[in-house]
Amino acid sequence: MDAAAERQFREFVTARSPALMRLAFLLAGGDAHAAEDLLQTSLAKTAARWRTVEDLESYVRTVMYRQQVSWWRRGVRRRETTIAEPPDVAARADDTHALELRLVMRGALAKLTAKQRTVLVLRYFEDLPDTEVARLLGCSVGTVRSTAHRSLARLRTLAPELAELRGLEPEQAAGRSASAESMTLKEARP
Repeated sequence: MDAAAERQFREFVTARSPALMRLAFLLAGGDAHAAEDLLQTSLAKTAARWRTVEDLESYVRTVMYRQQVSWWRRGVRRRETTIAEPPDVAARADDTHALELRLVMRGALAKLTAKQRTVLVLRYFEDLPDTEVARLLGCSVGTVRSTAHRSLARLRTLAPELAELRGLEPEQAAGRSASAESMTLKEARP
């Protein structure tokens, strides 16, 4: 990589790292260290192909999705989640509900398998259509839809408090549509 290309790559990394880190954090199930590993691995793979890539952002995201699936298939698992020390500043009273929703969603996503988490992140956080998710993950559209359906059902089972946070009774939450679930997932975005 020559000096000009290296400078362009550094500018891209500087500009897009926060957004890519949020995506990696979601894909890694809330594990900040795994997210950093995922992003670093993806950027390293992208740097090797920098000159041949047309849409850099899409390429990095695709590498991240596929790397997460690869780690899942190989059985790479982290047994514990490390977090930084809690902040010294207390949350504002009006942010309490949003913070609680994020924490509950993070815990629930961490309990899902990597495949389930990846499908939900791509479908509901990234707003990708089923066909695009299927293309990225190398599976059929039916597999994406059934995985999303089963993942949402498991999410409802693992975290019934999500329905309570949304002001729904558990019976109401059980019959909710995917679009309603999408709203809950989007509200929990970091």
